[in-house]
Amino acid sequence: MRTVIFDLDGTLADTSGDLLAAANACFRQMGLGDVLDRPEDAAVALRGGRNMLATGLKRTGKFDQATVDEFYPVLLEAYRDAIDHHTVLYPGAMEAVEMLKTAGYGVGICTNKPEGLADQLMRSLGVRDAFASLVGADTLPVRKPDPEPLFEAARRAGGDPARTLLVGDSDTDRNTSANAGVPSVLVTFGPSGDDMAALKPEALLHRFEDLLEVADRLIA
Repeated sequence: MRTVIFDLDGTLADTSGDLLAAANACFRQMGLGDVLDRPEDAAVALRGGRNMLATGLKRTGKFDQATVDEFYPVLLEAYRDAIDHHTVLYPGAMEAVEMLKTAGYGVGICTNKPEGLADQLMRSLGVRDAFASLVGADTLPVRKPDPEPLFEAARRAGGDPARTLLVGDSDTDRNTSANAGVPSVLVTFGPSGDDMAALKPEALLHRFEDLLEVADRLIA
């Protein structure tokens, strides 16, 4: 079976609002107030929790790696407790998923968000059952851009890892697909959309309505 595997943050859903809120909860505990703003820092949010903490601390002249390590679990707890207050699925995402499934594709998720949080979010949004697999940052001993999480997501979706593509929004996703020897499709509607062309993916996706056509073209 051919498979289409999706990144989550910045690809299927705009999670930046809830991620930034969790980071700012940490900064308030440090006595720094709300350091990160939306939408200006949306791209920072989608690079992960440690990146948000490091960026905010550098911005305030307080950077210390030990502080990042100390507050990362605090950030995850804050995020877990308010994971879906601002998050929205991108327009057409689930319609594209259903079109792919109807056309015979396996569909799954490969994310660098911890698996438990990714599963919680997708269930909260009411769409977890639409995906045959979900591989997170801690599902395996390695994470993207190592290709094995992508291969595992394809296998768990019932597909052949060699006949898959990764839909994402970052250099991490581009490197993952390159390491796996499979095509990458990068979306242009996320916070870093203007930077995607420079990564030279096999395809750029400007709207989800075009994904089935792109998949048919890229996966022989």
